[in-house]
Amino acid sequence: MRLDQIQTPALLLDRGRLDQNLARMATQLGRLGVPLRPHVKTAKSHPVVQRALAGQPGGVTVSTLAEAESCAEAGIRDILYAVGIEPGKLDRVAVLRRSGVELVVILDSVEMARRLLDEAKALGVEFPALIELDTDGHRAGVPPASPLLLEIAGALGSQLRGVMTHAGESYLAKSTEAIREIAEVERAGAVRAAERLRAAGHSCEVVSVGSTPTALFAANLTGVTEVRAGVHMFMDLVMAGLGVCRVDEIALSVLTTVIGHQREKGWLLTDAGWMALSRDRGTAAQRVDQGYGVVCDLNGAPIGDLIVSGANQEHGIVSSRGQNALELARFPVGTRLRILPNHACATAAQHAAYQVIDGGTEVIEAWPRFGGW
Repeated sequence: MRLDQIQTPALLLDRGRLDQNLARMATQLGRLGVPLRPHVKTAKSHPVVQRALAGQPGGVTVSTLAEAESCAEAGIRDILYAVGIEPGKLDRVAVLRRSGVELVVILDSVEMARRLLDEAKALGVEFPALIELDTDGHRAGVPPASPLLLEIAGALGSQLRGVMTHAGESYLAKSTEAIREIAEVERAGAVRAAERLRAAGHSCEVVSVGSTPTALFAANLTGVTEVRAGVHMFMDLVMAGLGVCRVDEIALSVLTTVIGHQREKGWLLTDAGWMALSRDRGTAAQRVDQGYGVVCDLNGAPIGDLIVSGANQEHGIVSSRGQNALELARFPVGTRLRILPNHACATAAQHAAYQVIDGGTEVIEAWPRFGGW
């Protein structure tokens, strides 16, 4: 089917751009000699995940146990659940581990480490874990130099597998040089924590780091055993604003239809509101605020300075970012447009499937997505 024949709003995925983005990450990590454990939280689609796993050892990263369960059903046996584990989820972890899945969890407290051991004994299942590190003050984790690191390791005992960290501050960087510096802070912090653990007599097989910006701009990954990244598959306007990709490398877009005009206000109204685009305004803190997304023609080329400047549940408001008046006559009711997303993860999460294209305006496949927690 052609793009002008399918129902809108619809989530489009350009397969050619996807493959180019995957190849870029594979080349970068191949040069640095470190394997990729792709994060499936963005993709949530097995055809995409299988493409991301090409040439890699086969393990994935997930952000929900529903993702882990779906990946296990698809035959993936090596899974890192990269959100801090809590006691109420350990029964589901146990089910996966009993089925033969090497599911590893993360934690950052002595209390949870002790609870993990208690539940392991009660359920008769091992719960291997990584200690989450905070290398940049962004979110959760233990500072690499903290005494707490060794306390948690002591509480975990034989369940300890290593350390992991996420350089979330890279999403706030003002230049690619700053991203390189953050990547080194991330690497050095994780390696230092691993060295402290080993010096204290603890096993530390895994040293896991990752974010799309730092993975693509790291100059050195000595001491790291794996990299996690997910947004690199699709890219988005936040990545473009950071200088991580070009706008024409963004593989994801939302197909929408013009449903009306507000002539006095100079607006187009579309059928893609925040239920189709998400409420993410990640570019608002960047040099260029892209509203709720950049407006493109059916071929994916941005149209002047048009953005989705406002969004209600099922209505998108398209206007000109600059002083130029929007020529409403160019966009009669029924006109199809494409919207590039601020945040690929958030936008994709609003849809049940990808309508796959390959550089043109023909839908060649539909790839279902999975979700839930």
